[in-house]
Amino acid sequence: MKKDPDVLGSTDKEEEELLTVKLRPQRMDEYVGQEGIKENLRIFVEAAKQRNEPLDHVLLHGAPGLGKTTLAHIIAGERGSALRITSGPALERAGDLAAILSNLEEGDVLFIDEIHRLSKTVEEVLYPAMEEYQIDMVVGKGPSARTIRMDLPKFTIIGATTRVHLLSSPLRDRFGTTFRLDYYSDEEIAKIISRSASILGIKVFENAEASIARRSRRTPRVANRLLKRVRDFAEVEGEGTITPGITEIALNNLRIDSLGLEHADREILLTIIEKFRGGPVGLSTLAASTAEDLDTISDIYEPFLMQVGLLQRTPRGRIATPAAYKHLEIPLPADYTLFST
Repeated sequence: MKKDPDVLGSTDKEEEELLTVKLRPQRMDEYVGQEGIKENLRIFVEAAKQRNEPLDHVLLHGAPGLGKTTLAHIIAGERGSALRITSGPALERAGDLAAILSNLEEGDVLFIDEIHRLSKTVEEVLYPAMEEYQIDMVVGKGPSARTIRMDLPKFTIIGATTRVHLLSSPLRDRFGTTFRLDYYSDEEIAKIISRSASILGIKVFENAEASIARRSRRTPRVANRLLKRVRDFAEVEGEGTITPGITEIALNNLRIDSLGLEHADREILLTIIEKFRGGPVGLSTLAASTAEDLDTISDIYEPFLMQVGLLQRTPRGRIATPAAYKHLEIPLPADYTLFST
């Protein structure tokens, strides 16, 4: 069965590069939203600079697209440090991590995306590096092999994860500061759209900005991608300016509704309502019934559906709320019960 375009999915390399290089804020005062986190980071970075010490290790967690990577770039920039980037899945062996750490310079920032996917072996190598700025290396093989401890320059690790509960306690405890990024308000998303449109040289009516913001799932990454798709419609179907009318045409063609739900969101809700009488239904059963990956449902679709009050997660499974029935224009069954336990 052919699916509708997935605005949440990845874009091509050229688009991704444009989003990364052009639209990413470079300074803390350019970053919209997450005010409490920004204020704390300003203080911590400035204190580290005054003491001429590396910033304490930072853990950022939250849903995809909320700005964890952007914050890592900003922290390194505000600190005046070089940023090295890797990811949990890329560090397959302890030697991979040792090679990266041994090439860091004093004050560098190492950003590890998807840090919850580090293997146990690699994670154990990271412990002394984070605490003592030292790393244990095995030299030689067989009976003549020996372990030596090598000193490392003082550096900062910034870890990012969408699944903080999967981090082991020893690793989580080695981060000096932990921040949870929340979803953005529609007003904050509108400001991000306005800034991105200015950088890309797009003229957008204020009402159009608000309309895109309402359908952006409270997520900057989605907002920027929707802006680019609406721009395409404006250039082909209009006169190059994003008006409220063009915005409605574009988003309706993309089948993104007034709450920002796309095809997969509606399919998940409809499956719960039509196949399982509103729930409860287990996550693995729901994934099999919708032909969606289990992690994709739990990490991408489910958090937003819960955030807007259309889905409830209970010990017995997932339940479609009365708001979901109303949004999908389906009558609420007379025997409907919203389980709380």
